[in-house]
Amino acid sequence: MTDQIREIAFDTETTGLNWDQDDRIIELGAVEMINHIPTGKTFQTYINPGRAVSEATIRITGITDDDLQDKPPFEDPSIVDAFLDFVGNSTIVAHNASFDRGFLNMELERCGRSPIPEIRWVDTVAIARKRYPGAPASLDALCKRFEISLESRTYHGALLDSLLLGEVYLELLGGRARAFDFGGTTAADIENRAPAAQRPVSRSVPVIDEERAAHTAFIETLGENPLWSRYD
Repeated sequence: MTDQIREIAFDTETTGLNWDQDDRIIELGAVEMINHIPTGKTFQTYINPGRAVSEATIRITGITDDDLQDKPPFEDPSIVDAFLDFVGNSTIVAHNASFDRGFLNMELERCGRSPIPEIRWVDTVAIARKRYPGAPASLDALCKRFEISLESRTYHGALLDSLLLGEVYLELLGGRARAFDFGGTTAADIENRAPAAQRPVSRSVPVIDEERAAHTAFIETLGENPLWSRYD
């Protein structure tokens, strides 16, 4: 039996765009996937960043300073420990992964935890650009390409975007038909898959005498010179 592949679709919302210039995470969202398909298990939390949320972030997410006042900081065990327990050793799938990885690893290092190495991350932007060169690769654009509904997305949110990302990721790997693929294929395999081997010789199916006699008797009931008799 092939081992199951567990991955985490992941997204953050942040006070601004620069993790190395004192911006902080304000929301974490994560969705468990088994063999590239979301299982329904999720993780979501808001975080008090200890600094003001930018106006641009408020416009995009609808999250304000007041919304975060009573939330724990990232280093609180109810956030960092719970999140790391949810992720475990799984691969993390993110859209523009360097952005989310930079913020997450900055927060982990601030509270004395080990960063999550780049080798454990899959970037769906890179997959999309390789599969559709020159086409828009934003999450919205890919949702539209794959006809994934955005009706519930009034604002950006880490959990909602993680759920959308899980669907986009599945489509980037080949679509819903992959639910029937038990080969354990990973994202890195998608562009390098060899064509299926062809059968070298046509396979014949033996027909026993009783079957041939029953077939002949049936043809005789079809009248004079039936079409099938020309190929018998």
